[in-house]
Amino acid sequence: MLHRKLAYPARARPLQLRELSPRIDRTRTLRGAVCGAVAAAVWAFQQPLDKLVFASTYDDVELLGRLVARGDGWYPAGLAFHVQNGAVFGATYSIVAPALPLPAMVRGPAAALAEHLALWPLVGVTDRAHPARQRLPVLSGNRRAFAQATWRHLLFGIVLGELERRLNAAREPTPLQPEAQYSSNGHGSLEHAVSAGPTP
Repeated sequence: MLHRKLAYPARARPLQLRELSPRIDRTRTLRGAVCGAVAAAVWAFQQPLDKLVFASTYDDVELLGRLVARGDGWYPAGLAFHVQNGAVFGATYSIVAPALPLPAMVRGPAAALAEHLALWPLVGVTDRAHPARQRLPVLSGNRRAFAQATWRHLLFGIVLGELERRLNAAREPTPLQPEAQYSSNGHGSLEHAVSAGPTP
């Protein structure tokens, strides 16, 4: 029985999956993560102030910290968890922000508020299943807590959007300089002189 020999391609071809995968700018994504972490830290450190303004004990750092730690160690654990979440959100935001059909200055706040409105209904799960729910305020139907969360997400979005916009601003291309026509003797190119012709 005869076997046909199949010729291999002369050069390697890239996998189709690689061509379908979107190209992600790692530097841009890393900067977005840093911006998100900074914005989350601003959120956390201003919470004592908004607790007074809104007359509410709702605290996101406490909510996260008591989820993963017991006793007095909840604050550093919650702060690290909160900043990490901000970094993940910031990295994701840096990827999708250029595609958002919004002015650059409102993309951050819009993205943060959209996330807030989408996830707030899940606070009912927190009220029922959080291991430290007896120490936390009830969030379902809590208008003060909702207003707090809205303010915090707005602040987070403003800080994230502005930092990311500045750090990942597109650089303008450097204009090309006209190529000077020089020869080795310093008197110009013979071809350039011939093509230019005498001046009338």
